[in-house]
Amino acid sequence: MKLCIAEKPSVARDIAKVLGATTPKQGYMEGNGYCVTWTFGHLCTLKEPHDYGPQFKSWNLFSLPIIPSSFGIKLIPNKGVENQFKVIEKLVEECDEVINCGDAGQEGELIQRWVLQKAKCNKPVQRLWISSLTEDAIKEGFASLKPAEDYKNLYLAGNARAIGDWLLGINATRLFTKKFGGNKAVLSIGRVQTPTLAMLVQRQKEIDAFTTEEYWELKTKYRDVIFNAAIDRLKTLERAEKGLEYLKVNPFEIVSFEIKEGKEKNPRLFDLTGLQVEANKKYGYSAENTLNYVQSLYEKKHVTYPRVDTTYLSDSLYPKIAGILQKMYPYQDLIAPLLEAPIPKSKVVFDDTKVTDHHAIIPTEIPPSQNLSREEKLIYDLIAKRFIAVFYPECKISNTLVEGKVGTIPFKTSGRQVLEAGWRAVYAKEPKEETTDKEKEKEEEQTIPEFTVGETGPHDPMIHQGKTTPPKPYTEATLLRAMETAGKQVEDEELREMLKNNGIGRPSTRANIIETLFKRKYIEKKRKNLIATQTGIQLIDTIEDELLKSPELTGEWESKLRKIEKGEYEANLFKEELIQMVTELTEKVVYGKGKVITLQEEEKEEVKEKKKREPAQKKELQSWEETKCPKCKEHNLIKGKTAVGCSDFKNCGFKITFEIFGKKLSDKQLLDLVLKGKTSKLKGFSTHPEAITEGVLTLSNDFQVQLS
Repeated sequence: MKLCIAEKPSVARDIAKVLGATTPKQGYMEGNGYCVTWTFGHLCTLKEPHDYGPQFKSWNLFSLPIIPSSFGIKLIPNKGVENQFKVIEKLVEECDEVINCGDAGQEGELIQRWVLQKAKCNKPVQRLWISSLTEDAIKEGFASLKPAEDYKNLYLAGNARAIGDWLLGINATRLFTKKFGGNKAVLSIGRVQTPTLAMLVQRQKEIDAFTTEEYWELKTKYRDVIFNAAIDRLKTLERAEKGLEYLKVNPFEIVSFEIKEGKEKNPRLFDLTGLQVEANKKYGYSAENTLNYVQSLYEKKHVTYPRVDTTYLSDSLYPKIAGILQKMYPYQDLIAPLLEAPIPKSKVVFDDTKVTDHHAIIPTEIPPSQNLSREEKLIYDLIAKRFIAVFYPECKISNTLVEGKVGTIPFKTSGRQVLEAGWRAVYAKEPKEETTDKEKEKEEEQTIPEFTVGETGPHDPMIHQGKTTPPKPYTEATLLRAMETAGKQVEDEELREMLKNNGIGRPSTRANIIETLFKRKYIEKKRKNLIATQTGIQLIDTIEDELLKSPELTGEWESKLRKIEKGEYEANLFKEELIQMVTELTEKVVYGKGKVITLQEEEKEEVKEKKKREPAQKKELQSWEETKCPKCKEHNLIKGKTAVGCSDFKNCGFKITFEIFGKKLSDKQLLDLVLKGKTSKLKGFSTHPEAITEGVLTLSNDFQVQLS
């Protein structure tokens, strides 16, 4: 019997259907010589500090750094996870061969390998590696299974990343919390999270320190065309008025007139970051929401694997392109001209050297169904139009450059005209994107007549008054681009492609990093702008170690992880480097000066008191770290991965798990239990020993949770 393990039940069903394993069993499908089972994403996780010794349960500065001699894994403590693992463990023991059908990426490889490791698998393992979940793709994948050994470096890189994040996250978070948190909140530090916050704080400081200055510019109108003086901005109105007087007594003369024809390159296909940037700019979607929408489209078989960081396709896909285009029925008006001739095979679209695990995100041959949400339709539309646009001709434009002078003062203007729309025809019916510099855009759209060099004539000079503007705050779109290039401002797509190896984080993790910063209250959103809070600014100011907050250095770590993936760097060496860094950091902070960071929640407290009507309690009680333990009533609570408990758990022992009798509780429900001693009436309990499925959870006198 061959055992296939997928990453989630829906994917397992798709695979089982193709393989003919159609008999449902408890936790798997069976048939045709196959068993197909699944995980729920991560079933295993790295062990927590207290798993290595009870002395690490309480947070103590002088027990840091915590560096296990060897890292272990454990099952995530959850009844559903434990039950499913037992199914996998039993099937691994009974099968002849395992086929790893996990998500075809670094995280997917890690998830499956940890599960097989925990299940003590000693059977031969094959790897299914596919870029879409269509029936044809699954069949092709099973026809060309690879030995698991081919993906060993991918696992080593994923494992090194997890250990690196553990070493830095666990130690630095405990270190800074105990030294600077004033026993009021957890100060969260992360390998990717902290340099990302540092970029936002740096931008915030530049904006706050910016002083607006007025300036004046000389302009003139000649033959209904606005010309700008090609001199430095004037700092005083007096100088501008003197210049205006000079312009009034001298005629305008054309010095040069030039028309250059050029081309506007087609946009690139989407990688995940590109899609998130476009969806944020166009629809205001957060990076996390865009990832969820495109992941859903992938699971519904309408687009290819989304967690990618390349904008290229492999050469082997070229023969399938026309077939995919033909099936994109809603876009036939745009596609018809393409299908009149062979699809062009350009090196900026097809390049095997730029494709590693997966190619760019494109539609599959399965057109979108009617049951998509509005958001999914809009994301599919972005992917579909971009896919069509790359095969259109380039957009041909003409740029007109005109130079003139009034006496000794030089003037210039330019205009732009589209000669052949090319790929822009794909977007012709879409509303034009708004630009912040309306004045500049208006001048660029001027219709410029034919000028003759040497011609002169009267003109209407004027003064334009303006103000200098501060740097723009980051939006999710611009922050994602900055993470991709480790903070470097890069417009050119080819250069950006080269910098991706040194970006901060992975395309699949960046959305989660931004969400974590929101949850920690280190940043907040004002309209589309991301603003660093006072807590976020103070945290970055407190961190003196550049290693922790430098985007470039974090980018170097990412580069090393990619080299591990390619077999060009030792995973153990990466681990040793991080151990050394964490050890040095600990010594520096423990024996350095202490100060307490003011928390965002504290600042708002004073404002709340002034208001007559109290705001809803929910907002005030969002932070577990500011909620007193109901048992000892001395220490605050702390939120872990699976439970909320007393920060002095070793002595107090109070703990409530997120999942009770098979039902996962929300923060609000857990807070009710802690603060009021009971929840409202709840449904969905599935593992109560007396088979109770609904009722009220209460805290007993000895602080145990009961269902009645």
